[in-house]
Amino acid sequence: MCGIAGIISAGRATEKLDNMLEAQAHRGPDHTGTYIDEGYAAIGHNRLSIIDLTPDANEPFKDVSGRFHLTFNGEIYNYLELREELREQYSFKTASDAEVLLAAYMIWGESCLQRFNGMFAFAIWDSKEKKLFAARDRFGVKPFYYALDGETLYFSSEIKALRVVLERDRPDKKVWATYFCYGSYGAPHETFYENVHQLPGGSMLEFISGRPRIKSWYDFIGRVKNIRSDHSFGEAKEIYLDLLKDSILLRFRADVPVGFNISGGLDSSLLLALVHELKGPENIKSYTFYTGDERYDELPWVEQMIAHTGNPLSSVRLTSEEIPALARDISAVQDEPFGGFPTLAYSKIFAQAHKDGVKVLLDGQGMDEQWAGYDYYLSQSKGDKTFHGANIQGAGKKNPFRKYVLAPEFAAHAQKPEYPSPFDNELQNLQYRDLFYTKIPRALRFNDRVSMAYSTELREPFLDYRLVEFAFAQPEFFKIKDGIQKFLLRNLVKDLLPATISHAPKRPLQTPQREWLARELKSFVSSSLQSLKATKAGEWFDFNELEKEWKMYQAGNNESSFHIWQWVNLTLLEK
Repeated sequence: MCGIAGIISAGRATEKLDNMLEAQAHRGPDHTGTYIDEGYAAIGHNRLSIIDLTPDANEPFKDVSGRFHLTFNGEIYNYLELREELREQYSFKTASDAEVLLAAYMIWGESCLQRFNGMFAFAIWDSKEKKLFAARDRFGVKPFYYALDGETLYFSSEIKALRVVLERDRPDKKVWATYFCYGSYGAPHETFYENVHQLPGGSMLEFISGRPRIKSWYDFIGRVKNIRSDHSFGEAKEIYLDLLKDSILLRFRADVPVGFNISGGLDSSLLLALVHELKGPENIKSYTFYTGDERYDELPWVEQMIAHTGNPLSSVRLTSEEIPALARDISAVQDEPFGGFPTLAYSKIFAQAHKDGVKVLLDGQGMDEQWAGYDYYLSQSKGDKTFHGANIQGAGKKNPFRKYVLAPEFAAHAQKPEYPSPFDNELQNLQYRDLFYTKIPRALRFNDRVSMAYSTELREPFLDYRLVEFAFAQPEFFKIKDGIQKFLLRNLVKDLLPATISHAPKRPLQTPQREWLARELKSFVSSSLQSLKATKAGEWFDFNELEKEWKMYQAGNNESSFHIWQWVNLTLLEK
């Protein structure tokens, strides 16, 4: 887990590259390295040492001939198996997965991507052909941002690294207006800034002679349609459990301590149970957060699970008093809007893990999308009432957005998101939307930034592509049966977990955001909205309507707090 940066067709670009690396230094405090191909390329790397802690594995990493130079963020979990395949064709000098990645590219070309099981964003400079090859993992776990300036390409792991060397602070009004009106955080190639782009998950980029070429390398739809969906229920359970165990074991490959995050829900509790089964009595630390509000806290469920396994548990508390300062810090880390107080609470986990010397944490992201865990998967009609990227027409008073507080000329930039429907049933199409356009992309972005702010690597074992593809392809009644969601998953874990956990309903990861914004943080919100008038984005709003909405919220019309957080978050980003 690291930071990557580069300038292609750069001329004398050493100073600019240094500035980019400094801007994202928190991603890799263990070593900073650069490679300059004068007049053609400058690539750099911020290293967080996880596998092969020796200086020999520092990056940019070059092959023996000195032709290829790699800067790599992420992990290739199956690097040991690939190394064994490659050893007769390549002489390895380190024990790192970075060298395996480079060797795989040298021998197999771009087809190496199909062999990788991992999370990655990387770039390889070919100093002979004067060509850059870059790629991002299947689901976009690791970030890759880029910008073009004439015939020069800039790329980095974080937007701030591009902004520090390019004048790219102008907001993309279409993305912002769509966010305020529909909750969308942008399409897979978009950011909230004009002329700053992201490489979509499962895509690769070639850059030669000042021209970029981008194409998808991961055919999720084709792979899912080729997976057998006629297994018996028992067979499917067995296959999935074997894949899940293998995924967890792969993600324990590290030369540093590994811990994991846990909430009280089914998914992270399953992760805990399997970690305990597979790793035995090892002293593996677990982390959770709480707020002291029993309406939201999952700490009792967490403690119930931990009592079965005996893992050391670190519980960190989020208080309302620390929200203003913490929100400012995390907004600076995120560069773009993020979801709210749960992300702030989550940040405290990584801060604590960093203090404890735990450099890698496992997380339970991805099961709801695989096994239809969200409420709106129960029927097509409910799919129209969700937000964070879905169609919220007809949601009535529960509509979490307040388009009428926007200036009409700004609101006109909004474009209602439309998502592809590549499958012949509504359930899979909703799952596909959440996996590639809404839920997973934004969760991965929030989580990457907040973990890397504390130089901590986050691994997502449930997002192993083998698991996602297999679960996605299974028939609907394996996912939802008699109104029970994640049916196969609940059946699978009933022998591993207490009944109160395995049959627990889906509970969103929550904090008292609604209540705190209206009461404990009332002055913070009021001052934030007042200062919004003085920002460049102030002209986007009708402040008479906005202030009416804020007064109604304080008076009790607060079923949703998302719109309030949107406005406060904008103010923090504008500072």
